[in-house]
Amino acid sequence: MYFYVKAFHIIFIVTWFAGLFYVVRLFIYNREACDRPEAERIVLQQQFNLMIKRLWLGITWPSCIITLILGTWLTLILGAVPDWLVIKIIFVIGLLLYHLSLHVIYLQQKQGAFKFTSSQLRLWNEAATVFLVAIVLVVVAHGQLNFKWFIGGIFLLILLLIGGFWSYRSFRNK
Repeated sequence: MYFYVKAFHIIFIVTWFAGLFYVVRLFIYNREACDRPEAERIVLQQQFNLMIKRLWLGITWPSCIITLILGTWLTLILGAVPDWLVIKIIFVIGLLLYHLSLHVIYLQQKQGAFKFTSSQLRLWNEAATVFLVAIVLVVVAHGQLNFKWFIGGIFLLILLLIGGFWSYRSFRNK
């Protein structure tokens, strides 16, 4: 039973992250539609809002919930909570907070309120990458993981993502 639960846990992690990555892309496109002429803006935002709603409520939220249920089930099957799992759970809590922040943006955009620029949303989209890398590293390399190198690597990843963001932004503005 353990391996079936684990397999479905991984499947729903993948669909959860797919939703997280794509929904922010749609938020960006929806925000950028605000800068279009009115007729075009109306059509684009109707379509983006429909896509966002279907993705967010039909895939991302259910995947999040199923992932958390299956992860809890796996923890109960294990019986004990090893140190690496505590670290993973901390990152999952951070990921859940990130997910909830996207839900706030979803609700805002649904009401026609665009409080973030497309650049801010692009940068915020990179947070999912940090969580993905951190969680996978903790799970896969937990026996070999040096905590100092791990934290240093995560900070380096953040710096690289921010550097890539600024490079892309300057390239795009040219």
